[in-house]
Amino acid sequence: MEWILDPQMWIALITLTALEIVLGIDNIVFISIVAGRLPVRSQRKARFVGLALAMIMRVLLLLSLSWIMGLTKPLFSIGNFEASGRALILIGGGLFLLAKSTREIHHRIEGGAEHGAGAIRVSFSAVLLQIVLLDAVFSLDSVITAVGMVDEIGVMVIAVILAIAVMMIFAEPISRFIDRHPTMKMLALSFLLLIGVNLIGEGVGFHIPKGYTYFAMGFSLLVEMLNLKVRKRKRSAPATV
Repeated sequence: MEWILDPQMWIALITLTALEIVLGIDNIVFISIVAGRLPVRSQRKARFVGLALAMIMRVLLLLSLSWIMGLTKPLFSIGNFEASGRALILIGGGLFLLAKSTREIHHRIEGGAEHGAGAIRVSFSAVLLQIVLLDAVFSLDSVITAVGMVDEIGVMVIAVILAIAVMMIFAEPISRFIDRHPTMKMLALSFLLLIGVNLIGEGVGFHIPKGYTYFAMGFSLLVEMLNLKVRKRKRSAPATV
């Protein structure tokens, strides 16, 4: 625990925690979308359990660093593409996100209201299974990032726990905001499509800088926030005769 007295380690802890929070945004969006299929009384529990599982999974992965680093070793090659365990996991997670997001978008366009008589409901266990599958992908990327930034395992574990705690605090407000605004939910699903493409790109060796992705997401979110403000102002404006 000598790192506690090292100022550089505290800076690394703050930096890594902030990075883990940023990397967890896509996780929150996915959990919010999937949990929205449950009855209202079960949604908070699903979000909490999903994020708790993400925290446990990341800590366990951090304690299995030798196995994690082994995932980056090539298993087989197809032409110039060398497939590693990490690559296969990222590609599988990306395909799952593409399929899930496309299905949700199709349901919103063709399937009618979310809470109407024809709304499709899923079981709590099915939602948790989907969350765990995607958590595995997001956690893998998050842990590899942590390993690349810090050498001290204690710093990594604390950063992950702090980041998940912050995500738990903001998960419900974000979910309520997404549910309250249908266009925001469609935008969130579009973000998941973009993240799915990024995961597949990373898996096949085509690196897309995350800064570009987050800038595109942030810019789209800003435009949509302006649209929401304009629509709200129009609704509150007095009618003219």
